[in-house]
Amino acid sequence: MKKWIIPIVLIVLLLFWGTSVNNTAVDLQEATKSEWADVESSYQRRNDLIGNLVKTVQGAADFEKGTLTAVIEARAKATSINIDPTNITQEQLAKFNEVQGGLSGALKSLLVTVERYPELKANQNFLELQSQLEGTENRINVARDRFNDVVKPYNQYVRKVPTKLIASLMGFKEMGYFEAEDGSDKAPDVDFDFE
Repeated sequence: MKKWIIPIVLIVLLLFWGTSVNNTAVDLQEATKSEWADVESSYQRRNDLIGNLVKTVQGAADFEKGTLTAVIEARAKATSINIDPTNITQEQLAKFNEVQGGLSGALKSLLVTVERYPELKANQNFLELQSQLEGTENRINVARDRFNDVVKPYNQYVRKVPTKLIASLMGFKEMGYFEAEDGSDKAPDVDFDFE
């Protein structure tokens, strides 16, 4: 009877430890999913504002259709990418970032082109939308930073030995970080010469 006590105690301890590893990994994963939802919410806010911005610009100016079309198409692409927050990979984030970057570029073109229309620049609705977009871009940046902040402890936890052994058995995988687009380290070239 005594020879079975030690193996049973070891098995019970391993079960408690495995449960603890699983529960901690679940808590950390839920935190990353919650932060990812905040990132998506910020992007959704921007997408909602873009529709209002386009309508305001259309109504206030005889505008270049190509620029508006580019914004509308970029918005459609940006809303077509969905990421499963339980399985975020670097490749998924790169694709998401690529389409969001296309939308950001189209918006920059729109705002630069708008500079040609003094009556639009003075329109209170347009000024408010422009301010809201700026605030939204800041929110997006904060949400992405917070997401990366919660991915780090999750990744550390599921990658360190000995928890890695249990975490991998339970299906917990390393998550990708949100990274800047290629070329975003260079300042944009804004040109207001419309001749």
